[in-house]
Amino acid sequence: MTKPELPEINHREISDSKLFRIEKLALTFSNGVQRVYERVLGGAVGAVLIVALRDDGKVLLIREYACGTHSYELGLPKGRLEAGESILAGASRELREETGFAARQLREITSLTLAPGYMVHRTHVVLARDLYPSPLPGDEPEPIEVLPWSMDDLLSLAMREDCSEGRSLAALYLVRDYLQKEIAADE
Repeated sequence: MTKPELPEINHREISDSKLFRIEKLALTFSNGVQRVYERVLGGAVGAVLIVALRDDGKVLLIREYACGTHSYELGLPKGRLEAGESILAGASRELREETGFAARQLREITSLTLAPGYMVHRTHVVLARDLYPSPLPGDEPEPIEVLPWSMDDLLSLAMREDCSEGRSLAALYLVRDYLQKEIAADE
Protein backbone atom coordinates (compact mmCIF):
# COMPACT_ATOMS: atom_id res chain seq x y z
CA MET A 1 0.00 0.00 0.00
CA THR A 2 1.50 3.32 -1.04
CA LYS A 3 1.44 6.27 1.29
CA PRO A 4 -0.73 9.10 -0.10
CA GLU A 5 0.90 12.42 -0.91
CA LEU A 6 0.13 15.05 1.72
CA PRO A 7 -1.68 18.17 0.50
CA GLU A 8 0.11 21.50 0.24
CA ILE A 9 -0.79 23.59 3.27
CA ASN A 10 -0.96 27.32 3.93
CA HIS A 11 -2.06 28.26 7.42
CA ARG A 12 -2.69 31.30 9.56
CA GLU A 13 -3.76 31.66 13.17
CA ILE A 14 -7.27 33.04 13.60
CA SER A 15 -7.79 32.71 17.38
CA ASP A 16 -5.71 32.27 20.51
CA SER A 17 -6.70 31.41 24.09
CA LYS A 18 -5.05 30.19 27.27
CA LEU A 19 -5.64 26.53 26.33
CA PHE A 20 -5.41 26.39 22.54
CA ARG A 21 -5.07 28.22 19.23
CA ILE A 22 -7.18 27.88 16.08
CA GLU A 23 -5.67 27.91 12.60
CA LYS A 24 -7.34 28.32 9.22
CA LEU A 25 -5.80 25.99 6.62
CA ALA A 26 -5.89 26.42 2.85
CA LEU A 27 -5.15 22.96 1.43
CA THR A 28 -4.36 21.90 -2.12
CA PHE A 29 -4.59 18.14 -2.64
CA SER A 30 -2.47 16.21 -5.16
CA ASN A 31 -5.46 16.06 -7.57
CA GLY A 32 -5.75 19.87 -7.53
CA VAL A 33 -8.84 20.04 -5.30
CA GLN A 34 -8.70 22.89 -2.79
CA ARG A 35 -10.39 23.05 0.61
CA VAL A 36 -10.35 25.32 3.64
CA TYR A 37 -10.29 23.71 7.08
CA GLU A 38 -9.82 24.89 10.64
CA ARG A 39 -7.86 23.03 13.28
CA VAL A 40 -7.33 23.35 17.00
CA LEU A 41 -3.73 23.40 18.19
CA GLY A 42 -3.23 22.11 21.71
CA GLY A 43 -0.02 22.31 23.67
CA ALA A 44 3.04 21.60 21.54
CA VAL A 45 4.37 18.99 23.96
CA GLY A 46 1.17 16.98 24.47
CA ALA A 47 -0.16 15.23 27.53
CA VAL A 48 0.18 12.03 29.54
CA LEU A 49 -2.42 9.55 30.75
CA ILE A 50 -1.26 7.11 33.41
CA VAL A 51 -2.51 3.55 33.98
CA ALA A 52 -1.25 3.07 37.55
CA LEU A 53 -1.38 -0.66 38.27
CA ARG A 54 -1.31 -1.87 41.86
CA ASP A 55 0.16 -5.25 42.82
CA ASP A 56 -3.37 -6.62 43.28
CA GLY A 57 -4.25 -5.96 39.62
CA LYS A 58 -6.37 -2.89 40.28
CA VAL A 59 -5.74 0.46 38.63
CA LEU A 60 -6.01 3.85 40.28
CA LEU A 61 -8.81 5.99 38.89
CA ILE A 62 -9.51 9.55 39.91
CA ARG A 63 -12.74 11.48 40.20
CA GLU A 64 -12.44 15.16 39.44
CA TYR A 65 -14.51 18.01 38.08
CA ALA A 66 -14.66 18.26 34.27
CA CYS A 67 -15.81 21.68 33.08
CA GLY A 68 -16.52 20.39 29.54
CA THR A 69 -19.36 18.21 30.82
CA HIS A 70 -19.98 20.20 34.03
CA SER A 71 -19.81 16.98 36.03
CA TYR A 72 -17.49 14.90 38.16
CA GLU A 73 -15.84 12.31 35.91
CA LEU A 74 -14.08 9.08 36.75
CA GLY A 75 -10.94 8.46 34.69
CA LEU A 76 -7.21 7.96 34.73
CA PRO A 77 -4.69 10.43 36.15
CA LYS A 78 -3.59 12.78 33.38
CA GLY A 79 -2.13 16.14 32.57
CA ARG A 80 -0.25 18.32 30.14
CA LEU A 81 3.48 17.95 29.77
CA GLU A 82 5.52 20.97 30.76
CA ALA A 83 8.00 22.54 28.32
CA GLY A 84 11.18 20.46 28.24
CA GLU A 85 9.65 17.67 30.34
CA SER A 86 10.02 14.08 29.12
CA ILE A 87 6.97 11.84 28.81
CA LEU A 88 8.02 9.64 31.74
CA ALA A 89 8.94 12.59 33.97
CA GLY A 90 5.56 14.18 33.24
CA ALA A 91 3.77 10.92 33.97
CA SER A 92 5.63 10.57 37.26
CA ARG A 93 4.77 14.14 38.29
CA GLU A 94 1.08 13.86 37.34
CA LEU A 95 0.75 10.48 39.09
CA ARG A 96 2.20 11.90 42.30
CA GLU A 97 0.09 15.08 42.13
CA GLU A 98 -3.21 13.36 41.39
CA THR A 99 -2.99 10.05 43.29
CA GLY A 100 -0.28 10.55 45.93
CA PHE A 101 1.69 7.58 44.52
CA ALA A 102 4.90 7.25 42.55
CA ALA A 103 6.03 4.28 40.46
CA ARG A 104 9.33 2.45 40.32
CA GLN A 105 8.50 1.30 36.78
CA LEU A 106 7.15 3.58 34.06
CA ARG A 107 6.72 2.52 30.44
CA GLU A 108 5.18 4.40 27.54
CA ILE A 109 2.72 2.05 25.82
CA THR A 110 1.42 4.18 22.93
CA SER A 111 0.04 7.59 22.11
CA LEU A 112 -3.50 8.56 21.16
CA THR A 113 -5.06 11.49 19.35
CA LEU A 114 -8.41 12.97 20.29
CA ALA A 115 -9.90 14.10 16.99
CA PRO A 116 -7.19 14.05 14.31
CA GLY A 117 -9.55 15.47 11.69
CA TYR A 118 -9.43 18.89 13.35
CA MET A 119 -7.19 18.79 16.42
CA VAL A 120 -3.41 18.68 16.85
CA HIS A 121 -2.86 16.95 20.19
CA ARG A 122 -1.19 13.73 21.40
CA THR A 123 -1.79 11.96 24.69
CA HIS A 124 0.93 9.50 25.71
CA VAL A 125 -0.33 6.41 27.56
CA VAL A 126 2.06 5.35 30.32
CA LEU A 127 1.90 2.16 32.38
CA ALA A 128 3.05 2.71 35.97
CA ARG A 129 3.90 -0.28 38.19
CA ASP A 130 5.47 -0.97 41.56
CA LEU A 131 3.62 1.90 43.23
CA TYR A 132 4.55 3.47 46.55
CA PRO A 133 3.21 6.50 48.48
CA SER A 134 4.88 9.77 47.41
CA PRO A 135 2.43 12.69 47.29
CA LEU A 136 3.29 15.91 45.49
CA PRO A 137 1.17 19.09 45.66
CA GLY A 138 -0.75 19.71 42.45
CA ASP A 139 -2.69 22.58 40.93
CA GLU A 140 -6.17 21.11 41.35
CA PRO A 141 -8.74 23.42 42.99
CA GLU A 142 -10.02 20.69 45.33
CA PRO A 143 -8.89 17.28 46.58
CA ILE A 144 -9.12 14.48 44.01
CA GLU A 145 -10.81 11.23 45.01
CA VAL A 146 -8.73 8.14 44.16
CA LEU A 147 -10.57 4.89 43.48
CA PRO A 148 -9.02 1.46 42.77
CA TRP A 149 -10.72 -0.45 39.93
CA SER A 150 -10.27 -4.03 38.79
CA MET A 151 -8.85 -4.47 35.29
CA ASP A 152 -11.15 -7.52 35.06
CA ASP A 153 -14.22 -5.25 35.22
CA LEU A 154 -13.67 -2.68 32.47
CA LEU A 155 -17.04 -3.20 30.82
CA SER A 156 -18.99 -2.09 33.89
CA LEU A 157 -16.65 0.91 34.20
CA ALA A 158 -17.30 1.84 30.57
CA MET A 159 -21.06 1.62 31.17
CA ARG A 160 -21.00 4.07 34.08
CA GLU A 161 -22.51 7.48 33.45
CA ASP A 162 -19.61 9.15 35.27
CA CYS A 163 -16.90 7.51 33.15
CA SER A 164 -17.22 8.93 29.66
CA GLU A 165 -13.69 9.99 28.76
CA GLY A 166 -12.68 8.01 25.69
CA ARG A 167 -8.93 8.39 26.27
CA SER A 168 -9.16 6.72 29.69
CA LEU A 169 -11.30 3.86 28.41
CA ALA A 170 -9.12 3.28 25.34
CA ALA A 171 -5.97 3.32 27.48
CA LEU A 172 -7.41 0.80 29.95
CA TYR A 173 -8.38 -1.65 27.20
CA LEU A 174 -5.02 -1.22 25.45
CA VAL A 175 -3.07 -1.80 28.66
CA ARG A 176 -5.24 -4.78 29.57
CA ASP A 177 -4.37 -6.40 26.23
CA TYR A 178 -0.71 -5.40 26.59
CA LEU A 179 -0.55 -7.08 30.00
CA GLN A 180 -2.24 -10.24 28.67
CA LYS A 181 0.37 -10.48 25.89
CA GLU A 182 3.13 -9.89 28.42
CA ILE A 183 1.83 -12.79 30.55
CA ALA A 184 1.50 -15.07 27.50
CA ALA A 185 5.10 -14.29 26.46
CA ASP A 186 6.36 -15.26 29.93
CA GLU A 187 4.63 -18.66 29.80
